[in-house]
Amino acid sequence: MRPKTLVICTAILTALFFSGCNKKTVIGLLMDSYETERWERDKDLFTSHVSELGGEVITDVANGDAAIQFEQAKKMLDSGIDALVIVAVDQNEAAKIVELAHDYEVKVLSYDRLIRNCDLDLYISFDNVEVGTLQADYLTSICPQGNYALIGGAVTDNNSFLLKIGQMNVLQPLVERGDIRIVYDQFASRWTEEEGYRLMKECLDLNHEIDAVIAGNDKLVTGALRAIHEKVIDRTIYIAGQDAELMACQRIVGGEQTMTVYKPIEAIAAKAADFAMQLASGDKFTNLNLSVNNGKRMVPAVLLPPMIVNKETIRLTVVADGYLKENKIYE
Repeated sequence: MRPKTLVICTAILTALFFSGCNKKTVIGLLMDSYETERWERDKDLFTSHVSELGGEVITDVANGDAAIQFEQAKKMLDSGIDALVIVAVDQNEAAKIVELAHDYEVKVLSYDRLIRNCDLDLYISFDNVEVGTLQADYLTSICPQGNYALIGGAVTDNNSFLLKIGQMNVLQPLVERGDIRIVYDQFASRWTEEEGYRLMKECLDLNHEIDAVIAGNDKLVTGALRAIHEKVIDRTIYIAGQDAELMACQRIVGGEQTMTVYKPIEAIAAKAADFAMQLASGDKFTNLNLSVNNGKRMVPAVLLPPMIVNKETIRLTVVADGYLKENKIYE
């Protein structure tokens, strides 16, 4: 090889080497939708934490369509992402995305919603059984007898079934004792206000007298309250939700909603960012001692603790955490 040619080749290889060294780690983030207030915050916090760790995030949102989410995943994988984080539209359909990602040798983190029946690499969420337990335990402590309506979360989301387990752990002994009756029990098709309205209206149209409602999230509570107001029910109905949305906290201080459950999204976003970067670099997890069965394998998991929010604890939880501003809640 001529000296001049050798110098040129060496220069090209050196440039390629340093170019590879300077390449940022790219994390793909697939969102279900932004129908619920919290999800844009999750996205922004996750993106910020990945950036602090030296990576970058590309995001897409499927607006509740599992087929679209699959196509978005393929596009991201074709672009050369280093790891994939998914808020799944559908717990079963998203398994195809995990399989596809593994074909590209890209590892997958399931964010807050377990993806079932696949070789998922990591799952990070909150203890959703505990969320359901907190809801039922709190309501039964102030309404220990009467008729209960259960408006479950989206039937496509594994969390909905975990919530139900937690709720029934508390409710079943009271049902068997005859203290309470579960007069209505249905899952929603989506985590939306319209579904909450539809299901609560159906319950009330059956002429059920309701003393307490446990709903999968605060959006469902919003719809349920609309149906209750239309019936002009002139008595107290105790209502539990989840997500600590601003409107829910305003309803709590106003006495219209009894409680909600706060899941600190700063904590889950930060941990997910850290683990996503580890997945991208091929690091092995040495500090995980929990795993969750997704129907195919025991998936390494991180489950964070949820918190009760009621009139007495609003300032100690969502306000103290900076999640909501006090003046907005009490305006």
